Amino acid sequence: MRKLTAILFLGLLCSCQNLQNQKISEEELLKQELQKVNWNQVDEFPSVATCDSIKDETTRKQCFFDFLTVTIQQKLDLDTLSILYPQIDTIQVKVTVYPDSRIEFEPQFPSDSLAYDKVKIDSILHSRLTDFPKINPALKRGIPVKTQFILPVILNVE
Repeated sequence: MRKLTAILFLGLLCSCQNLQNQKISEEELLKQELQKVNWNQVDEFPSVATCDSIKDETTRKQCFFDFLTVTIQQKLDLDTLSILYPQIDTIQVKVTVYPDSRIEFEPQFPSDSLAYDKVKIDSILHSRLTDFPKINPALKRGIPVKTQFILPVILNVE
């Protein structure tokens, strides 16, 4: 009976150590997997309904950027931005797409730009770039994530 108890105890001790080794292996595997993930890139770029059916990733990305650029240009054509500031032919706009599909626009100005009123241009952009079509956020491992990018917007100067 004593031998049987000793064998069971050793078997239990070995299996507990085996479980601990397995747990360490799972933790190590997770750590290795997380190190492989490039957190600075998304798996899928943001998109709009008109581009969702495109299967090629590069073409879908270009479709999204073209859609944004054209939509922003159309909305800004309605304003006097090009009349107020004829020297500005292109505005760099930082676009932020949030995981909840909200979108935010922020004009980017050169640090030496004193020729125009940054607050006024920012105000015009915010007032014109409302009621934007729904944008599906970028995905990382199937989870919606925040993305930001700079988009050059050419103003129609006549």
